[in-house]
Amino acid sequence: MFSDYSMGELGAIFAMQGFAGLILFSVFVLMALGLAIIFGQMGVINMAHGEFMILGAYVTYLTSNVFADFLPALFSIYFFVAMILAFIASGLLGMFVEWAMIRHLYKRPLDTLLATWGLSLILQQVYRSVFGAREVGVTIPDWIMGSLPMTDMIEIPINGIFVMVLAVSISIALYILMYKSGWGRQVRAINQNRIMADAVGINTAWTDRMTFGIGCGVAGVAGSAFTMIGSTGPTAGQLYIVDTFLVVVFGGAGSLLGTIASAFSISQAQSILEFFLSGSMAKVLTLLTVVGILMLRPQGLFALKLRK
Repeated sequence: MFSDYSMGELGAIFAMQGFAGLILFSVFVLMALGLAIIFGQMGVINMAHGEFMILGAYVTYLTSNVFADFLPALFSIYFFVAMILAFIASGLLGMFVEWAMIRHLYKRPLDTLLATWGLSLILQQVYRSVFGAREVGVTIPDWIMGSLPMTDMIEIPINGIFVMVLAVSISIALYILMYKSGWGRQVRAINQNRIMADAVGINTAWTDRMTFGIGCGVAGVAGSAFTMIGSTGPTAGQLYIVDTFLVVVFGGAGSLLGTIASAFSISQAQSILEFFLSGSMAKVLTLLTVVGILMLRPQGLFALKLRK
């Protein structure tokens, strides 16, 4: 596999694929962080998480068109507005879904799996009816285009750097929100003992709704980032949902640090293997490795320690 390349070429390949893996890592992190909040803190298996991501991508697409048609002078900053709108749109839809459906299914993980799977199919059809079956592309501002030459053989795309900075920023913001704020303490208290949290005056219903909304809102921001590296279609979210669940389970449900470490490991493995093997074989080898590790450590890389 490596014998056809010189050491210099292998170094350049690993560097380029490693950076491509970092871009994939950024999307995985943004998707998995929202899912880790919902699955790890609430025990809800949200199979429609990919559709919340695509909602954010479509909001970004609409925002770019509005700025291009009516505010061309401000087009260079539209992406920041689109991310905020994507977070709000996906978050509000998530809160509505929690109120209308999820709150009736707590402590019933298989029921939430089936219900959210049905929701994902409904949302896909809604997107198909509104935006059409064909994939759409977003016009990226000029300042995000291009690449930075590192060596004669290695170039780093600027949009990849932007996506990574975005992923790191949101990871830090979520860490502060979950572990340094009063709301985060309430979420963790409910996760450890819902009955006692309710007894001491925590509004568990509202906290659940906000938690689900924030998790879906982060998926919407992931959709905005996704528009920089791929086209948007009604079923594009399903391409990432399995990998996202794999990231969350491998990292340890409820652990933000584990989610980030898991996303980095899986994205780097897939990116490097895809260069030398087919994409499907790279996924198979990555999956087999993760399954083997989970057999030895079923709680994931970083398990939360809770009092029983």
